[in-house]
Amino acid sequence: MEKPLPLSVVIVTLNEEENIKRAIESVKDIASEVLVIDSGSKDKTIEIAEKLGAKVIFHKWKNYPSQVQFGIDNASNPYVFVIDADEEVSKELKESIKQIFKNGDIKKYACFYVSRKTFYIGKFLNFAWQPEYRIRIFHKDKVKYEGFLHEKVICTGKTKKLKGFLYHYTYKDIEDQYKKLIKYSKISAIGMHEKGKKFKLYNLILNPLWGFFKEYFIKLGFLDGIRGLSVAVSHFFYVFLKYLFLWEIEEEEKRKIKTTNK
Repeated sequence: MEKPLPLSVVIVTLNEEENIKRAIESVKDIASEVLVIDSGSKDKTIEIAEKLGAKVIFHKWKNYPSQVQFGIDNASNPYVFVIDADEEVSKELKESIKQIFKNGDIKKYACFYVSRKTFYIGKFLNFAWQPEYRIRIFHKDKVKYEGFLHEKVICTGKTKKLKGFLYHYTYKDIEDQYKKLIKYSKISAIGMHEKGKKFKLYNLILNPLWGFFKEYFIKLGFLDGIRGLSVAVSHFFYVFLKYLFLWEIEEEEKRKIKTTNK
């Protein structure tokens, strides 16, 4: 049996009992530490994680990037691998990770990109939501996680892409997808508003159309059949709702100002 790498895996959780076992089991043979950063799960997430040897740390939720950064700061190893609870490391990616430690690339590069491949309604997508490279492996002193809803990874140093996929089991079904779509589009609108972004009618009209066109035609989503069409349409609605929620926020503020001035 190979010795685990000086690698800490960070997983952010909240009620992930259906996913956490798959995620941990896909990394526990390469990582010498698995950190689960939980924000108050009420299901069996913590119990499952601890049985699999993970260290669970509670951290009150602020946003996703903050949770990840907390995990990075508490990692005992110099190198960190961030995965989501609904992700699984493929065998090819696992071999690529082992190789960068063996050949010394882990010291030559500050950060490594991995590609996610999404499992969507019973099948992996080959075009829609592809390619999706994200910085996930790095030296903990070379990276900072920032952002509001989605992370912005600031890497100081050289980067490299790794072979193999990080499998992403994102939605249970269409209903689950659209529930999350509404939730995340509203959170995104709040983030835009807090950054001073103003509502413009052309954003509401043009940006969703461009989002659909890019996903369905430029990224060749149509080659994924109905699944590709579904992804493109959902992206249209996500962008549309994001700007519609931004408009709603601004309208609510205007009403409050009018009420105050009466």
